[in-house]
Amino acid sequence: MKFRLFFTLLCCFFFAKSKAQDPIFTQYFIIPETLNPAYSGFLETTYAGALHRSQWPDLDLKIDTDYAFLNTWSEGMNSGLGGSILSHRENNTHYSFTQLNLNYAYRVTLNDNWYFRPAIEIGFGTKSFGFGGLVLSDQINIGSGVINPVSGDPVVLNDKFNFFDFSVGMLVNSEEAWFGLSLKHINKPNISFADEKNLPLDMFFSANVGYEFLVVDYLDVVAFPYETKFQVSANYMNQGQYNRLDLGTSIMFRTVFFGVSTAMNPWTKAEDSHLVTSVNFFGGLQYEHLKFGLSHDFSTSKIGNSGGIYELSLTYQFDLDVKCFGCPNYESKY
Repeated sequence: MKFRLFFTLLCCFFFAKSKAQDPIFTQYFIIPETLNPAYSGFLETTYAGALHRSQWPDLDLKIDTDYAFLNTWSEGMNSGLGGSILSHRENNTHYSFTQLNLNYAYRVTLNDNWYFRPAIEIGFGTKSFGFGGLVLSDQINIGSGVINPVSGDPVVLNDKFNFFDFSVGMLVNSEEAWFGLSLKHINKPNISFADEKNLPLDMFFSANVGYEFLVVDYLDVVAFPYETKFQVSANYMNQGQYNRLDLGTSIMFRTVFFGVSTAMNPWTKAEDSHLVTSVNFFGGLQYEHLKFGLSHDFSTSKIGNSGGIYELSLTYQFDLDVKCFGCPNYESKY
């Protein structure tokens, strides 16, 4: 009985610590708003999308994440406005995290080719945990050997809580290149389930850079359509003791795109840590306003037969004829 209590509390502690990390999407290059609020209204038109991520489906510790957004551009305000909702669920412990964000980004013209976009993000989040399956110390009557189904532990009484969140970001870009920085959870909201505890959420830092160009500008390849583009990107993230570096490349034809990226752990902290944690393949189709993406991450660690990670994305751009000066063409408007 004591072992069961210890095990359940240990699992609770483990998941509470691990869930302090923000969800990270493999297809961040399609929906960069997941990383940086400065991408709000980046295409200078109205566009929306959704992204589903399923992690380790073959393990008991399956994690599902959904992200949906709507962004628009106001020429009069010279600003991008957006909103998003994030839902993160762990199926075994019934942990769930939901956050609603509102974004604002302002465009500053630096010269004929470059733009600067500072941005802010305000969020409201809620977290809950399935404490109903745990057996806590005040439920055990040692004298009678009876387990009381009801617990008065304050952790169980506070199995759900809300918090406000504040983040900032910036972006410098031309028509072919971009560089962005973001810092989330600046106010370090308290995410402890116990009222008397203070467990601040670690700030999430990200830096992303990319370059996109027409293949015919560098290579005389007659087999490819003139509109064929090649993209390279890198994204570094740090939160608490965790860090990650993504390096990726892709080629985009008129209606088809595909590529490969790798997720790395550049600052390993253990002897058995892996420098490369996964190799990720992605591809997709575009038909007029709609764009569909599919990716699968193949783990290179010793976690076992986890089933990897897959993502599905769908975006819709309302105006394909908009003249988006100074923004890389994420939506492949041909």
